[in-house]
Amino acid sequence: MPRGGGLMAPGARLRFLLAVWTLAVLARCSAGEAGDGGWQRRGPGAPAALAEEQRCAVERRADLSYSEFVQHYAFSRPVILQGLTDNSRFRALCSRERLLDSFGDNVVRLSTANTYSYRKVDLPFQEYVEHLLYPQDPTSLGNDTLYFFGDNNFSEWASLFQHYSPPPFSLLGTTTAYSFGIAGAGSGVPFHWHGPGFSEVIYGRKRWFLYPPEKTPEFHPNKTTLAWLQDVYPTLTSSARPLECTVQAGEVLYFPDRWWHATLNLDTSVFISTFLS
Repeated sequence: MPRGGGLMAPGARLRFLLAVWTLAVLARCSAGEAGDGGWQRRGPGAPAALAEEQRCAVERRADLSYSEFVQHYAFSRPVILQGLTDNSRFRALCSRERLLDSFGDNVVRLSTANTYSYRKVDLPFQEYVEHLLYPQDPTSLGNDTLYFFGDNNFSEWASLFQHYSPPPFSLLGTTTAYSFGIAGAGSGVPFHWHGPGFSEVIYGRKRWFLYPPEKTPEFHPNKTTLAWLQDVYPTLTSSARPLECTVQAGEVLYFPDRWWHATLNLDTSVFISTFLS
């Protein structure tokens, strides 16, 4: 502004407006980076969004006490936990940029995305993120789909895991073990079962399909969850359909012992499970 309170010259005004617009664009970009950690693809070529279920059939609980957890859920049914821990620091460390900077050269072990995970492949983490973290092809079989989950080298990833706060619930006689994963939209693991555990979404969304131990689901162990959702799910009667719900970033799903479950990542997702064994 000229001295004396005169109007800004046209050229200076244009430069000022351009600077304000640039700062606004940068702020919006930064907000997007903070919201999804840089994991979501945008613009031309980005994958179409996968749908959540019409109605979540798994109860959500905030401020759940340990006694309520044991009495109502630990041995009988799944539950989604909200607000029990603050993992904002861990979440920040799991952004795409930070993980590549810290672990890009680390060799990770990938598993095939079928029920029994027959095949393992080792390659640098950066190569997985930049070349294999793409949306699932619905026609691909599970043994053709590589998936980063579990098989973590705990000594190499300890600097990250030390910042994670697991749910504050445990079961008598069990110990905990972490499995950390990152997977593309449409990927997931078909139906399987094991011991109880918790699964937290750090970035993205993960849709879960669950059956109690006595109700074996109809599925092919070498077909992906996406193929099952497209081919088998629509043929199921309402009584034959699983419990299902989409777990959002910051939420934790608890699944009891021996419950069948399949997962489907609706976005590129970062997640960590705490297994009780």
